[in-house]
Amino acid sequence: MKANTSRRNALKALGTVAAAGSVSASAMAKEALTPKSELKNNIKHSACRWCYRTIEFEELVIEAKKIGLQSIELTGPEEWPILQKHGMTSAIGWGDWPKGTGLTNFFANTKNHDTLVEFYEELIPKAAEHGITQLICFSGNRNGMNDYVGMMNCAEVIRRIIPTCEKYDVILSMELLSSRDSHRDYMCDHIDWGVSLCEMVNSDYFKLLYDIFHMQSMHGDHIRNIRKYGKYISHYHTGGMPGRKEIDETQEIYYPAVIQALIDSGYKGFLGQEFIPTPTDKAGMLASLERCVRICDV
Repeated sequence: MKANTSRRNALKALGTVAAAGSVSASAMAKEALTPKSELKNNIKHSACRWCYRTIEFEELVIEAKKIGLQSIELTGPEEWPILQKHGMTSAIGWGDWPKGTGLTNFFANTKNHDTLVEFYEELIPKAAEHGITQLICFSGNRNGMNDYVGMMNCAEVIRRIIPTCEKYDVILSMELLSSRDSHRDYMCDHIDWGVSLCEMVNSDYFKLLYDIFHMQSMHGDHIRNIRKYGKYISHYHTGGMPGRKEIDETQEIYYPAVIQALIDSGYKGFLGQEFIPTPTDKAGMLASLERCVRICDV
């Protein structure tokens, strides 16, 4: 999820500047001061904390709320009270992964099962206490493992956690990531594999996090996937392809059509902005966030 440092050009103005033109961070900040229409909010807007880690958290919460966001996600128990203080939430939460686990070494590895069950059984009640209804999880890497064996391993440990999810009404959502690019060897890398795991677990408390950026790398076909597999997906992430930059006209995914399909499908959840802002100053980063939120506010 690292920035593509070769693309340090300023964000291009959406629909108002020639394709060769660009907008400086200071210009974007000035534009952000111009009165704009209220968001339509046909979809609920969120942003991923890690993309704005240089901004102090409570300040980010306050500024994001001004833009019209209702959530700062991929946040943990130490941040949830601050979100509550400002009438915000975390659309999908996480915690500090136990030693020896992490994105690459997760449910597919049976050696981690007891540790991860204990971790989630502690985290799930904390999430419920703060009104957090989803927690992220991962398959982990293949490490030479057969995909079906890995799926069986994931289903085994997820079934152990599901009773706690049911008790506290918290969904466990596994992220789909690209194994072709940024997460080499990751197992849950195709929508079909993820859906097969959902069907194997067979619980409304286990779903998928469909990262549009990652799935563009693997297979694309987002609108058809939304229509066909929407009931298995509890959360969505954005990101410009290539490079996980802004989701504007400089990248290959036409987000307005994808988000319209999402709304038309009846999806009532959050859309998490997970692009890396090109500007590095606070004003520019927040202006970039607002611009991309409005692109998705169809």
